[in-house]
Amino acid sequence: MTVNLEVAEGVGTLRLDRPPMNALDVATQDRLKELAEEATRRDDVRAVVLYGGEKVFAAGADIKEMQAMDHTAMVLRARALQDSFTAVARIPKPVVAAVTGYALGGGCELALCADYRIAAEDAKLGQPEILLGLIPGAGGTQRLARLVGPSRAKDLIFTGRMVKADEALTLGLVDRVVSAGEVYAQAHAWAAKLAQGPALALRAAKEAVDTGLETDIETGLAVERTWFAGLFATEDRERGMRSFVEEGPGKAKFL
Repeated sequence: MTVNLEVAEGVGTLRLDRPPMNALDVATQDRLKELAEEATRRDDVRAVVLYGGEKVFAAGADIKEMQAMDHTAMVLRARALQDSFTAVARIPKPVVAAVTGYALGGGCELALCADYRIAAEDAKLGQPEILLGLIPGAGGTQRLARLVGPSRAKDLIFTGRMVKADEALTLGLVDRVVSAGEVYAQAHAWAAKLAQGPALALRAAKEAVDTGLETDIETGLAVERTWFAGLFATEDRERGMRSFVEEGPGKAKFL
């Protein structure tokens, strides 16, 4: 399989496995959607790591496959392409991308679907579709602009240039830069810590932030208010507040 889901201790690793560069062909896109939906359903998956292996995250689409597609074929495929990435973005659990090597085109767009991005010091990211006479088609024009702002996103999309990890950190495209050998370990640690947290509250926080970014503030506040009040019906809220009163902050256990 070109994508695998490995689960241990509450953390699901969505691992791309299509050597040598993890090119995202149609079969890989469909498999990614299938496993993202599985990670969403499974109660034993409480946080997710996106990973492409030690050498490369994903170097983009399968250009040879795309070259053979005409306009009609892409009209029929474009929605499925976006849906595969949206399935990752909508996993209602904390998701971290462990970025090694190249994350270009669709690879960068996949990293954008995560809540947090940890990159290797030698990682390179970018949206080079313009160099093919195209634009990003798997959410790049939308998620990148929301993450780093429109002018920075346009610079990357218009030029198609790659950015090294240090510049990506400055731009806000990644959130942490570590040595190449530490990328997966640190991403897994981030996910494992959150896997111990209150699952419903984490889901609520993610949905409130994501929904708020896509709508006006009044609607966002309504979503926040609904989730905030609704969490008072959960055992995790009772456990968290009881622990705070009896033991002090930060001592609650939610598993």
